[in-house]
Amino acid sequence: MAIVAGVDFGTLSVRVTLLDSERGRLGTSAAEYPLKRKRDDPDYATQSHVEQMQALIRATRQALIESKINGQDVVAIALDTTGSSVIPIDAAMQPLDDYYLWCDHRAHEEARQITELALAENLEAIHWCGDVYSHEWGFAKLLHWLRHNPEKREHFATALEHCDMVAAALTGVTDPTKIKRSICAMGHKWMWNPKWGGLPPQSFLSRIDPLFDGIREKLGGEYLPSSSIAGTLSERWAAELGLRPGIPIPVGAFDAHWDAIGAGCREGDVVNVVGTSTCIIAMAKKTELVPGVCGVVPGSVHPDYTGIEAGLSATGDIFEAIARRAGMKVSELAKGLENYRAGQTGLLRLSWDNGDRTVLVNPDLGGVTFGWNLLHTAQDELYAAIEGTALHTRIILERMAKHGVPVERVINAGGIPQNNSVLNQIYANVLGKPVLVPDGTPTSLGSGIFGLLAANVFETIEEAQRTVCLPYRTYVPQSDAVAVYDQLYEIYRKAYFALGQPTAEAIPLGMLLPELRRIAVNARA
Repeated sequence: MAIVAGVDFGTLSVRVTLLDSERGRLGTSAAEYPLKRKRDDPDYATQSHVEQMQALIRATRQALIESKINGQDVVAIALDTTGSSVIPIDAAMQPLDDYYLWCDHRAHEEARQITELALAENLEAIHWCGDVYSHEWGFAKLLHWLRHNPEKREHFATALEHCDMVAAALTGVTDPTKIKRSICAMGHKWMWNPKWGGLPPQSFLSRIDPLFDGIREKLGGEYLPSSSIAGTLSERWAAELGLRPGIPIPVGAFDAHWDAIGAGCREGDVVNVVGTSTCIIAMAKKTELVPGVCGVVPGSVHPDYTGIEAGLSATGDIFEAIARRAGMKVSELAKGLENYRAGQTGLLRLSWDNGDRTVLVNPDLGGVTFGWNLLHTAQDELYAAIEGTALHTRIILERMAKHGVPVERVINAGGIPQNNSVLNQIYANVLGKPVLVPDGTPTSLGSGIFGLLAANVFETIEEAQRTVCLPYRTYVPQSDAVAVYDQLYEIYRKAYFALGQPTAEAIPLGMLLPELRRIAVNARA
């Protein structure tokens, strides 16, 4: 028997789970921290490192109290975070500013410049992130900070992803050159890959902007998978957290990637981590470029496989927006959706409210709904939005399968599937595959698994998963609904590619509205 602490830093709070190698989850506690926004700048989203670490202290100590566990009995602590969440630091490892959080979208211009130069020079790295570098990713955010903080540039030593900054703080690193960096974070958001020798060449980075001169060296350190150890818990932070000093801390990762491990992901599985957005995670033995998929990185999810990351830029955010416009909560608006039938609303909703992350990789798109009439309700739109996110997911999974990513099982993880059986059944019907949902909350189980590996309790991820992961509830495709969604999918697919690409070939869309009407009439009959 061994107890570890699994830590999950989310957008608004940190969750700490105490996990026993034999008894499973012993208890979980969460503590909130503020998300800093500006009314006059909707793209602005930052958080304080200090406030996050104070929340970690509160959550850890509360988890120990509620679980009646002596902190001296905890043998490892592991952490995952949001990303790309970037913080600039000085030579003494002190923050020069707050984190540019993952949802900070100020770096549009920087991302455009990186993309244009990379395509013009046929940089191999750009093709492995869907031919578009995102404003949500590391280099774009760092360049935006450098351009807008000239008074702080002389003190800049390096920039860190959130997971690496927290691990460095907990292990007492004081020299930026000694940093252990997560290949999950750096591979998916900073164009790092051993295939081309790590980060993009310094010559390329300097041509983006002279402010990047020497940046490749400043982003040095050791790049490692999460099977490696970042260090051990320092005396200072052991006292703060109420744990034993010297316990191991593995190299961290992004929350969705470890959520996939915690949900039981294996080769052949696709895990939809459904929350405010959707992160789609898969693993494959073979490393192959998947056009339109923003991250294919060896060792990023499981050290022995290539991790593949895709996703939807908005999912739960769309549901929340629909409910907000109706003056209701999503839970209230969703009452009665279980009585809806596939396609009955006559609406087809493209889930581009926050742009398209995969497979078009186009941040300039906006949500589109076809088929409105004067009697449609907000509840109708919510149902169509769930259908739309499932149809979009089908496009992504088909693209992945076409390029060698095995798609045998579908697991719906994240917060929303735990409380939304309608969504899970729609996904099963749209995808034509059984959808498995962990029977309980898998959040921070992934970090617990890597903590158990760091403490040498288990030798492999698979061994830990067999012991720790939750059983599944299974949603089986319903043949009548599958037939309807096969029809809707063909309409969705045509509209998706015709409207979502500036250079798309012209295709007739005159059939779209009549077909939606016909499907709705048949569904209601």
